[in-house]
Amino acid sequence: MKEKESTLLLTMLFMLLSSTVSVAQSDSDVLLKPRIVVLTDIAPANVEPDDMESMVRLLVHADLFEIEALIASGGWNSSGGPYPKNWIDSLQTTIYMYEKDLPNLMKRSVQTRFLPIEKESEQQKIGYWPSSDYLKSRTMLGSLELGYQKIGKENDSPGSDFIIKLADENDPRPLWIAVWGGGNTLAQAIWKVQQQRTEAELKTFLNKLHVYTITDQDVPWGDRQNYLFSSHHWMRKEFGKDLFFIWDESAWLSQNSIGSQNWEEYATHIQNHGNLGRIYPKNKYGVEGDTPSFLYVIPNGLSNSTACNQVGWAGYFEWDTTLDKETYCYTNTTPRVKKISQKYERYFYPATFANFAARMDWANEGCGNRDPVVIINNQKGIASLSLSPKTGQVIKLDASKSFDPDKDELTFRWWLLSEAGTYTGDVKMINSDTNIVQVDVPDDAAGKTFHIICEVTDSGEHNLKSYRRIIFSPQ
Repeated sequence: MKEKESTLLLTMLFMLLSSTVSVAQSDSDVLLKPRIVVLTDIAPANVEPDDMESMVRLLVHADLFEIEALIASGGWNSSGGPYPKNWIDSLQTTIYMYEKDLPNLMKRSVQTRFLPIEKESEQQKIGYWPSSDYLKSRTMLGSLELGYQKIGKENDSPGSDFIIKLADENDPRPLWIAVWGGGNTLAQAIWKVQQQRTEAELKTFLNKLHVYTITDQDVPWGDRQNYLFSSHHWMRKEFGKDLFFIWDESAWLSQNSIGSQNWEEYATHIQNHGNLGRIYPKNKYGVEGDTPSFLYVIPNGLSNSTACNQVGWAGYFEWDTTLDKETYCYTNTTPRVKKISQKYERYFYPATFANFAARMDWANEGCGNRDPVVIINNQKGIASLSLSPKTGQVIKLDASKSFDPDKDELTFRWWLLSEAGTYTGDVKMINSDTNIVQVDVPDDAAGKTFHIICEVTDSGEHNLKSYRRIIFSPQ
């Protein structure tokens, strides 16, 4: 297939995928994937299967993420000791199984070939499945040790140096660092830039990074509350709001517990589906506790990943003090915030699992269900709609042109996401279970905001969902 034809095909496929990058971006940019780096303490399944499970899920979503690096590094799995270098074999095995499933997965995007690896290393568009050679070239070791005290001249690694290279690239998208284990590799990269660059250059570097940590695993397993030991504490204390930092203490726990309670669904729909399914291990503790780190940035049109209170597939966060009682970041540790986050984690769990199961069908059979496409008031794309009506007006939102690429029937649900806005009252909606809804703008909502979610579900296997957010700013 010629280059121009391939580009056109991928552009057309965008409309067949219920996915896009951060809703903060314009529709001219939505074809680009979000960039992610994964720091994982992946281990053999008999030691801890959790990271392997999350890696399988990530790779069957590889058409949605620009996977910039997969870095094996220290974390809880090594029980406070150095990360065993041979454990990276588990990561390489997962990539090998991805390679075997690629012919089937590529059918989801009608993709017939790969770009040259130097092109793959540039900006990738949603719908493009990266080659296994590309992923292998982005797989490396990071810091093997844990803790703030290990940061320094002797702590450089291929992973920390590569993070610097990635952040320095001329790319306007944030570089998301998904921390499945300890964040020592990231801290080392920041420390090195701090030593070598001016304060302004350091700030530019920090502003490019967006970090999502699954709890704090830069401490020994047996000393988990010793936050002062951790390089995470150092990053938050040293750099404050210059470093966009999320500390999750809710979504990973919900994913673990709900997954364990529903393990039979994984045994039925995930295990032994394709080659990746054949290596998907039985859970030992929880199930896929690291998965929220990329569900948070998954391009499904639901939320803006830079607005932590908008609520998405990985819950809800606010800027607040952390468990160390000293530093601040976006977190969900307080009872009030955790309660909000847990409500949505439970609500969205069936949708996140259904999406995973449908993709494992593609890995196994080369066919399956695809997500519906939501169109609101004739506006395509998935960027949120922003409206500024007068108070007291009745606004019509029309999703009747939404469609399903597999010709499935669609059902509609319009709902108020109250925690995302500043208006605390009720918002009346008429026909909220049809494709056209009427929204009564409250008389007392001037100068405030409220968010309406259009949730569309198809009638196909697993009943997949897609979303569109409408943000009201009444005047």
